[in-house]
Amino acid sequence: MSTVSAYLTVRGIDVDVIYKDIKNLHIGVYPPLGRVRVAAPERLDDEQVRLAVIQRLPWIKRQREQLKAAPRQTEREMVTGESHYVWGLRKRLKVVERPGHTHFEIDGERLVLYTPRDTAAEKRRAYLDKWYRDQLRQAIPELITKWEQALDVIVPKWSIRRMKTKWGSCNRETRHLWFNVELAKKHPDCLEYIVVHEMTHYFERNHGERFTKLMDKHLPDWRSRREQLNGSPLAQEEWPGGA
Repeated sequence: MSTVSAYLTVRGIDVDVIYKDIKNLHIGVYPPLGRVRVAAPERLDDEQVRLAVIQRLPWIKRQREQLKAAPRQTEREMVTGESHYVWGLRKRLKVVERPGHTHFEIDGERLVLYTPRDTAAEKRRAYLDKWYRDQLRQAIPELITKWEQALDVIVPKWSIRRMKTKWGSCNRETRHLWFNVELAKKHPDCLEYIVVHEMTHYFERNHGERFTKLMDKHLPDWRSRREQLNGSPLAQEEWPGGA
């Protein structure tokens, strides 16, 4: 079965379109980010798909709101044995209770938390969030420098924040880029994809044909990176013995 991909923006909502040898059009809204995917018959064109999505917008928005409101993960207790992801790799948490300042270290397959015995779980989670942000702050500058040179642009400012429905965003007026803290849990290729994606918005606001051509030119494997990024739930960790 042949397939053709398109990338549309419909009233502010990004839509992935797959044209297939099928009879009917199907619209799905998928966790964790509320990604909208359309499987469309090959006889339809982008404008016909756009109209079909517009007709279903109330339903799509309800589905996205439900995903946005849903709990993202079982809250971490921050105890030895839990699993956490670091740059796409699953790490077992080991807690070492000892006097001194709280900090994290990578030790092979383990993520080690050094912390005083009386540190509450809430504070441990806050330290982990800060550690993830620090990981991104170390990784992002090199990527931005690389792609500033490749795209011949300047990124005047970028920040990290927790986002429920996006991996990144770009303010075209201020040229300020934002990156989701959850990217520190994903493979480094995924972070680079988001960096390039957001910087490409300097040239094109929407996810239309021009945007797709620019991505194809500068990062030819961006689709596989996007699938890798969206292939695992946002902020969802595994407990020992299962998901």
